[in-house]
Amino acid sequence: MIKRLLIANRGEIAVRIIRACRELGIEAIVPYSESDAESLPVAMADRAVCIGPAGPARRSYLDIPSVLAAAEGTGADAVHPGYGFLAENPDFAAACADHGITFVGPPARAIALMGDKIAARKTVAGAGVPVVPGTEDPVADAAQARSLAQDIGPPVLLKAKAGGGGRGMRIIRKLADVGPAFEAASREAAAAFGDGALYIERYLERVRHVEFQILADTRGNTVSLGERDCSIQRRHQKLIEEAPSPAVDAALRAAMGEAAVKAAGTVDYVGAGTVEFLLDPADGTFYFIEMNTRIQVEHPVTEALTGIDLVVEQLRVASGEALSFAQSDIAPAGHAIECRINAEDPARDFAPGPGTIATYRPPGGAGVRVDSHCYQGYRVPPEYDSLLAKVIVHAPDRDRALRRMRRALDEFVIKGIPTTIPFHLAMLDDPEFAAGDVTTDFLQRRGLDAG
Repeated sequence: MIKRLLIANRGEIAVRIIRACRELGIEAIVPYSESDAESLPVAMADRAVCIGPAGPARRSYLDIPSVLAAAEGTGADAVHPGYGFLAENPDFAAACADHGITFVGPPARAIALMGDKIAARKTVAGAGVPVVPGTEDPVADAAQARSLAQDIGPPVLLKAKAGGGGRGMRIIRKLADVGPAFEAASREAAAAFGDGALYIERYLERVRHVEFQILADTRGNTVSLGERDCSIQRRHQKLIEEAPSPAVDAALRAAMGEAAVKAAGTVDYVGAGTVEFLLDPADGTFYFIEMNTRIQVEHPVTEALTGIDLVVEQLRVASGEALSFAQSDIAPAGHAIECRINAEDPARDFAPGPGTIATYRPPGGAGVRVDSHCYQGYRVPPEYDSLLAKVIVHAPDRDRALRRMRRALDEFVIKGIPTTIPFHLAMLDDPEFAAGDVTTDFLQRRGLDAG
């Protein structure tokens, strides 16, 4: 078993990993920037090491030499990257291996292959996994993009070859918009990922975004833990996740789960990962869009349904152990929903609202979980992601889960900064959402998504 783990991240995911370390008897080390000197992960860790000044993450959390120096200087035998930052950076995974440090995640080759969206499409399609119709090579320039968009027929989607999170992505509904969209998406992708290459695929409307959680060990065992429905999105960023999906029955779940396991097998995957699909609820057809080679923000939804601690399993797999369960042991029960609470103002187009939390009173009670790094008096820094907390509820069925979430959000008190709690309460009051009849254009149709 890993003895000393460096958690190369911050915020709620760092707290989450520290708690898993406590249960396994692993020493937890947290590297931090000066912006996070008073953070909860720093206070909770067995040891904390400053790796950079306040300000942009490139000077701290994204600085590979500084992170590795912290790991070597503290005698860490493993690094957990969490999500974001260096989690899907193949160079970081390779550098850990070169320094004799266990990377809690898949091999660098798997990260690189799945991180290249074009290569990933080709790879999984070769294994018989359906992909959205589109190009098999990067688009050379705006003129070629226009020609391809005309061949495919609008609407089409321009997507960055590297990265994700909605950056370097543009929906094109009119051919006249191709040129400006191509230039803007390429610039954005280059700035975000260091690679401005784009590809183009058909834009599927009125579809659901359904992802499957998989786990794989080093002994050839790969299992699917079921799906999460992430169709409530703004600018391609997920806001609410739930499981099971109201649009997936047992037969479809089995087919999509099998495809997810097959996709992971094409790159000899190890650890926790998520295979993402677009699902047409009208006829049950589904298409692979990408694989996230890390733990997901929304992983507690799956934990609530299955009772499996995904971070503990990650650490066990990274230590060389076999999965502690087989596919036949997985029996999801009930319904779970997660709402992401961000320091943003929904009334001002979700403008970020960093500042000091004057009052912080999280909800509790049966079936309610809050993953957070916040406390009363905590200063939310402007340099990093605005996520404050995740509220996860679990109940015997969806109706009761919705009622439980409303109760939890009504209880949640955060004062001093704006939050997205009012947005989530409005979603719970929406008849279409309450009925489970949502697609990825849900917020766009309500004028809440300008992306």
